[in-house]
Amino acid sequence: DCRQYTNRSCEECLKNVTCLWCASSGRCVEYPIRRVLPPADLCELRSARWGVCWVNFEALIIAMSVVGGTILIMLGVCCCCCCKKKSKKPDKDDERAAREREKRRVRQEERRAEMKSRHDEIRRKYGTM
Repeated sequence: DCRQYTNRSCEECLKNVTCLWCASSGRCVEYPIRRVLPPADLCELRSARWGVCWVNFEALIIAMSVVGGTILIMLGVCCCCCCKKKSKKPDKDDERAAREREKRRVRQEERRAEMKSRHDEIRRKYGTM
C-alpha cells in the first residue's frame, strides 16, 4: 500500500512503481491508472512525481511536447525535401527522354528523305517513273 510511505521521502515512495508522490503535501498515493494524468484534487501537476523524484509532471509534459513537436517538424521537413527531390528528378529524366525522341525522329526523317531520293534516282535511271 502506498499510503504507508506518506510523510517519508520521495525515494521511498517511488520504489513502488504504482505509487505517486505529491511533493506539496508529502503524501504517497496510488497512481490513478485509469487516467493518464493525476487529477488536480489528488495532486497538482507541478507537485506530482512518478518514477523519479527530480521530474514533475508539468515539466515532463512540456519536455515531451517540445520533443514531439520537434520530431514532427523534422519529419515534415524531410518529407518535403524528399518530395521535391523526387518531383525534380523525373522532370530531368522526362526532358532527356524527350530530347532523345526528337533526335531519333529527326534522324529517321533524314533517312526517309535519303531513301526516297535514292529510289527516285533508280526509277529515273530505269525509266519506271
